[in-house]
Amino acid sequence: MKKIAILQSNYIPWKGYFDLINMVDEFILYDDAQYTKNDWRNRNLIKTIDSVKWLTVPVRRKKLNQQIKHTKIIDKKWGRRHWSAIVQNYSKAKYFNEYKGDFESLYTSSSEEYLSQINYQFIILINSILGITTNIRWSSEFDLYGGQTEKLLGICTNSNADIYLSGAAAKAYFDVVLAERVGIKVEWMDYNNYPEYSQLHLPFEHGVTILDLIFNEGPNATCFMKSF
Repeated sequence: MKKIAILQSNYIPWKGYFDLINMVDEFILYDDAQYTKNDWRNRNLIKTIDSVKWLTVPVRRKKLNQQIKHTKIIDKKWGRRHWSAIVQNYSKAKYFNEYKGDFESLYTSSSEEYLSQINYQFIILINSILGITTNIRWSSEFDLYGGQTEKLLGICTNSNADIYLSGAAAKAYFDVVLAERVGIKVEWMDYNNYPEYSQLHLPFEHGVTILDLIFNEGPNATCFMKSF
């Protein structure tokens, strides 16, 4: 039985995103989806001494229905600014120095122009740190037709999947009956009841980038995730 998940790329995603990747045989980056402003596509939260802080990759949206894969970065200095903010807020974390080199290199030397590729680079690096070996593909490899559910099911059938694992937010639009009709079983990801770990500052916050977990817990990070 082959299980897949299909999700838009996010910038330095939270731990639940990587649990989803680790729970499937193949993960599809849905870069054909419409880019959505003020969403997780190009921004995420880090923990600070005061509360949380947004790190946002500056991008250009030329038209309302612009796809994620066509969304370009408009300021080449964004990486150094983000890295400076990360150093400022995580340099005292227990395992920061252990992972500092890999992330600093990516933040300060990447020449990618497109948001999808930036997100992909971070996802691949974080997967490597966590020991996630799930195969990753792009939705642009597939011919997509029809509405939202039809496109997702088209990817499922063309990748020979038996089970589609989805985030609960998709319940608002996904046609489960249609999925059953074409022989695809649908499962819903549960993001509740994560255990707390050692953060530098209280109160504890679950909804931040997984970099927070990696810098604070290092090799023990996966002990605070659901899929390991």
